Amino acid sequence: MDKQTIEEGKSAAITSYILIIGVLIALSMNSENKNKFASFHIRQGLGLTLTFITLGISISYFESIMVAAPMWIFISVLTIYGIFTAAKGETVPLPLLGKWYQKWFSTI
Repeated sequence: MDKQTIEEGKSAAITSYILIIGVLIALSMNSENKNKFASFHIRQGLGLTLTFITLGISISYFESIMVAAPMWIFISVLTIYGIFTAAKGETVPLPLLGKWYQKWFSTI
């Protein structure tokens, strides 16, 4: 990708990692002029949000900090990693699940 494409999509890419609401905002920012860089990070952010919701629902039945803390750490680390890669202008998939997010949400 060229530098202009990256710079134009950087704000939507970073916004997409703000769980739940950030993905919706980034989708609307990228709706008219599809930016490949922003779309890549929106797919990553959407996948991370859905993973967060799925893990949150399944872990909520345990009502234990010993079960919930690792999930929060996992999601927080991936979110910070995603924000930093978007800010640096890189298109590196998130560890563990990033490649699957790109396949599952390829229409975005």
